[in-house]
Amino acid sequence: MPASPATDTSAMWSRLEDVGKRFEEIENEMADPATSGNPSRLQTLAREHASLQAKIALLNEYRAATDELEQAQEVLEEADDEEMREFAQAEVTDLRTRIEQLESDARRALLPTDPNDERNVIVEIRAGAGGDEAGLWAADLLRAYVRYAEGRRWQTDVLSASENAMGGFKEVICQIEGSGAFSRLKYESGVHRVQRVPETEAQGRIHTSTATVAVMPEAEEVDVDLDDSDIRLDLFHSGGAGGQNVNKVQTGVRLTHEPSGIVVTCTDERSQLKNKIKAMSVLRARLYEQQRMAAERERADFRRSQVGSGDRSEKIRTYNFPENRVTDHRIGLTRHDLDGMLDGHLDPLIDAAATAEEARLLAEAS
Repeated sequence: MPASPATDTSAMWSRLEDVGKRFEEIENEMADPATSGNPSRLQTLAREHASLQAKIALLNEYRAATDELEQAQEVLEEADDEEMREFAQAEVTDLRTRIEQLESDARRALLPTDPNDERNVIVEIRAGAGGDEAGLWAADLLRAYVRYAEGRRWQTDVLSASENAMGGFKEVICQIEGSGAFSRLKYESGVHRVQRVPETEAQGRIHTSTATVAVMPEAEEVDVDLDDSDIRLDLFHSGGAGGQNVNKVQTGVRLTHEPSGIVVTCTDERSQLKNKIKAMSVLRARLYEQQRMAAERERADFRRSQVGSGDRSEKIRTYNFPENRVTDHRIGLTRHDLDGMLDGHLDPLIDAAATAEEARLLAEAS
């Protein structure tokens, strides 16, 4: 027999009370001198503490509202003055409405959350089918993400880039730093298909090309156990501009993680050390992503955290230039503002994907 709404609501606030207890435990442990001497543990606790703060604020607001409602009901029952009764009745009505909204907010707050949502991201864009045109499309996508980041005052840094003959990218890796970057950009992972007439197409025929986007949460040193003996470091002369520096100094860095076979190359900086630091950042992110995906596959209720399967082989969107149309295949959304999207106005697409994911989680929780 299904639980009544009252029982369900009581259980929900009971779960938030448990969150409150956990919040107090974290604060006590963070205040312990033994913890301050363990940077890794302190960092883990600080991240969990920050993730719970919104839930605690919601719980405190609910407690205050229920106390006020109880007081207003007492006034309503005991007041002899009609004006006072009307005032109390209005307050009871407002507080009940507020508590209903808090209950709705609490259901959302208790939905499963991605612990990586607040992290910076590593975005990898690779040209797919379509030859040089696919490389140009990869460059367009990078520009859209950079402009989106700029609009949110996030910092961007191209870590590695392999250009094609037309000025596009075979592959480009970009770091985006900003609060909540992964929570927004994770919905971009997948295959992006474009339909347009290439500049070199004399007959005006529409060509179809693809680019694959991978969005990974940036990993910190404490997240990934990297043994230096597992990493092979190769140095080489960077190609391209640079004059005598290129000819005399080996600034290019290639890291090979022997156990996983992951290879990361970085040549963008004129400093070997800077290239190595950037390459290590990408390597940690790729290894962390492997661990993250492996953990998700082991869950009994396995499902990617992104809308759709989240598989990077999945076509998530089609961009049709002749019709100025963008279609998100995961949620059946079509918008006719492709120009705006390429100029960094991604929020309508991202918001729709996030809303669809929230609706799915709410349906599963009910």
